[in-house]
Parts: sequence; C-alpha cells; structure tokens
Amino acid sequence: MRAQATEFLRALRLHRETGNGQNGTEDSVDAARALRHSARRISGSLHTFRPLLDADWSEEMRPELAWLSGTLALEHACAARLERLLLALHRLSGSAAFPAQSAASAVGGRVTGAGRSVPAPATAAGRGPAVPATADRGNLTVGAAKAGALLERQLTLARTRAHSTALQALGSSRFHAVADKVAVLASEVPLTPAASGADLRPLAAAAGERLTDAVTALPLVTAGHPYNAEALIHGLSPDPAPHPQDGPWHQVRLLLRLHRYAGEVLHGDGAPLDVRLLTAGQALNLHRDASEAAAAAASAARTPRIAPATAYALGVLHADQRHEVEAARFAFQQSWQKQAVGTP
Repeated sequence: MRAQATEFLRALRLHRETGNGQNGTEDSVDAARALRHSARRISGSLHTFRPLLDADWSEEMRPELAWLSGTLALEHACAARLERLLLALHRLSGSAAFPAQSAASAVGGRVTGAGRSVPAPATAAGRGPAVPATADRGNLTVGAAKAGALLERQLTLARTRAHSTALQALGSSRFHAVADKVAVLASEVPLTPAASGADLRPLAAAAGERLTDAVTALPLVTAGHPYNAEALIHGLSPDPAPHPQDGPWHQVRLLLRLHRYAGEVLHGDGAPLDVRLLTAGQALNLHRDASEAAAAAASAARTPRIAPATAYALGVLHADQRHEVEAARFAFQQSWQKQAVGTP
C-alpha cells in the first residue's frame, strides 16, 4: 500500500507539472490514468485486507478513492465509447463517412480509447458480429452518417462535461483531503494491533473465493450458446435502466480485479503472470465496453424527432454491440472453464 501511495503522489506531481490537465496533453492524460490506477489499487487493498486495517480510517477512505477513480475514468470512457461506436458504424455500413479502421482492426483487432490494439472476440458460433443483409445495407448507409454525427455530438458533450468535472474534482478540498491521507499512507499504514506478523494469504484466498462464487452464479450455460435472444428484449425499450443481464457480469469483473490486486500485494513485482486470468479479464473488459456502447446507442435512438433511417442505423448498432456482449461472455466462459482460479 505504501508503494501504491507513492505512485499516487508521483502521478499527482506529474499532473500538476503538466498544468493540472488543463491542456489535455498526453502527459496529463497519462498522469490522470496513473492517479486512477493507484486509487483503485489502494481501494482494492483496503477492501481485501480490511480486517488488518484501522476500521474507521479504512471505511472513510474507500468511498473517497472510489469517487476519485470513478470521476477520473469518465472522460476516457466517453472517448473510447465514441471511437468504438464510430468504428462499428463504419464496419456495419461500409460507409466512407467514418474513419477507416487501423491495420490492427483490419486483421481482427480493435483499437481502444488508449490507442492499444486488443483482439476482437469471436462470437459463440465462431463468426464475427452480425452484418446486415445487402437489402438493408442501403438504409443503414443512409442513416449511418447522421447516426454517427448524433453520437459524436452527444458523447463529445459528455466527454467535455466529464473533463470539467474531473478538473473541478482535482481542485476541490475533497480531493486535497484524499491526497493528504494518501501522503500519510505513503509513510505509515494505519494497521490494527493484530496486524503485526499476520498472514495475508487467507485474506487473499478469500478474495479468490468470492470471485469463484460470483462466477458460479453466472449463467455460463447461456453464455455457451451462440445466441441469447433475451439479451435484446430490453435494448430499445423506453426504460433507460441498465440491461438486467449485465450487472452480475460487471460484478465478476470487479471481483476479478480485486483478486488480481490481492496477488500483487502478496508477490509484489514478482507476481506470476496468469495468462488465463488475463484473458478472462480482457473478455470482461470487452463485455463492459460493449454493454456501455449498446446503452449509448439505445440512448441516442430515443432522441426525439430523428429520421427513421437514423433510428434504424442506431438500432442495428445497438444489436451489434449486444452481440459483442454475448461474444465476450462466451470468450470468458471458454477461458474460465479451462481451469478454476487458484489462490494468489
């Protein structure tokens, strides 16, 4: 935890040196990302090893770190979501109105908001996401440009607001109070008297057990089928609530992260690389990205007085992203069932 606190303070210093994110340079973006990652890791350690930490301090610190990491993640999420949706529109419509995919995307990869290429998951049937029939492609192409423009307006506005919110947060007294506590943590961890010489392995193992229990509760049988029709039922309904199937999968993603962080605490920089867990985590990240992108397409489709062709394009885009959700679930199911997660 002291090491992560030191990383937090280093990222904070870099962020201030680059103008507190006002100029949006690559260095300031990297500093904000490092702040977010450090905050998440500290919060994860507070959650997993809370029996060994001062209860009042820990319970006060955790929600503040969650607020900070969540606030800093919003701008990046909006940018990545827009990029994902525009690339999907380009792929589905074949329209030249959208940026051409990179070489990595052309060979089956996807470029994330951070500019990294990651493999695109295969669907449960072993094929890529569904593409509209030729007869429908004309309607899709007509509406795709307007759909893309609508998404760009909405998500760019959301990104601008998220950027302003992050700047306000980093200049607030609330953030300075968090930074002061992290600075203290860098030199002294508030442990309980019983923490001296305590074995961390049982607490880390408990994090793995919570993950295993959550995965056991998932409908992995459904995820093993090539098509889950129920996943589209609620997509374009008037109810803007999150998709009812997604919550348990998002929870598994968070528990997998806590499990990985617990391993880092036990082993430090020498933590063994578990390729299986890495693959499962990537699948769940793609699941989260596709789920949120589908929700953004559905939200745009509810915009009043849009043209029918625009609504049609957004509907196809929503269905495409829900297919990507199913593909990610299938990829996770394949990865997970190869071998049960062991203790860190």
